[in-house]
Amino acid sequence: MHLIPANVSSRPLVEPGKSVLKLCYFDLVRLGAGERHGYSAPGCETLCVVLSGKVDMEVDGKTFANVGGRADVWSGPADSVYCGTALEVTLRGLGSGAEVAVAGGVCPDAHEAFRIRPEDVDMVDVGSVATHSRRRIFHILGQGAAGRAGRLLVSELYADPGCRSGSPPHKHDTERPPDETAFEEIYHYRFRPESGFGAQICYESESAGPHAVMTRHGDTFLIERGYHPTVTSPGCEGYIFTILVGHHQRSLVQFFDPRHRHMMDKIPGIQGMRDKFK
Repeated sequence: MHLIPANVSSRPLVEPGKSVLKLCYFDLVRLGAGERHGYSAPGCETLCVVLSGKVDMEVDGKTFANVGGRADVWSGPADSVYCGTALEVTLRGLGSGAEVAVAGGVCPDAHEAFRIRPEDVDMVDVGSVATHSRRRIFHILGQGAAGRAGRLLVSELYADPGCRSGSPPHKHDTERPPDETAFEEIYHYRFRPESGFGAQICYESESAGPHAVMTRHGDTFLIERGYHPTVTSPGCEGYIFTILVGHHQRSLVQFFDPRHRHMMDKIPGIQGMRDKFK
């Protein structure tokens, strides 16, 4: 299991090749009013998603002003800046301060920065309360950025209390189009209320057996391979900040566990979800 607990203080949280993941970058930046934070991620493309508050951003000398504005991740779609393959990015907290998630991935090509406003975020509704699978996925950096970004995909997922996501179980660890494409993935969890919790399950095959870990508010999980369904406990809403980085391409094709494919026709929105990733 590759769980990074919420209390880990090292920064950045994930760098390419310094964990089980070879392609992914992830950090959380918390800023008071007027505080600055600069970062550089050589060889990577990055996306700054304002989780709460407001910031000014400078990306290789280009300024993006007053980015953000929501009170927390539960208060509407995110305001973000795709920083491309910029050499230097500087964030400055405004108002009472801000929290920013920095998502990134190895990128061999150069890309320019652009802003992704809340109205540009693409939402898909998946599952149902009856099947205990309802979640909404807000694609921040999705296929709409094809041609403007590399192999980085970023979204925010909101799961209803007691519901599963990543269900039916799927994986994306092998490059064999058109059936599956290889992607690494990071999950960062939040819950409402913060005392809530969930479970992350991973397994590669029936014979290998599953592994499961309890997930709490602020934890981060690294997905190198295998099927990876998620459960949110009853009485709390679940949030997952999701980073996907492709090994060879931008189009994500999930391979669903054959033993559970019969559920694909019973859970609404599964095909719509797949189409948004391709």
